[in-house]
Amino acid sequence: MAEALIGKITHYFSRAGVAVLSLDTPLRKGEWIRIRGHTTDLRQHVESMEIHHRQIEEAKPGDDVAIQVSDRVRVGDSVYREEPGGGS
Repeated sequence: MAEALIGKITHYFSRAGVAVLSLDTPLRKGEWIRIRGHTTDLRQHVESMEIHHRQIEEAKPGDDVAIQVSDRVRVGDSVYREEPGGGS
């Protein structure tokens, strides 16, 4: 799958397993993302997103979005959208 950078992790809440992403491009519920950092490499499906504790279907550039993550991530990790075709 090809990957396109869409934002960065700005916060991580370990007890809740929630990460906050600062987005540079739009993101929709149902898309696949990959979070990569120095010690992070996590691929997952975006099952739900929230802004200020409200469920949303789509986020736009500049939004800070909370998503549930299946493993630990770190502030500063890069977030990529996985796109069909080519790449790794």
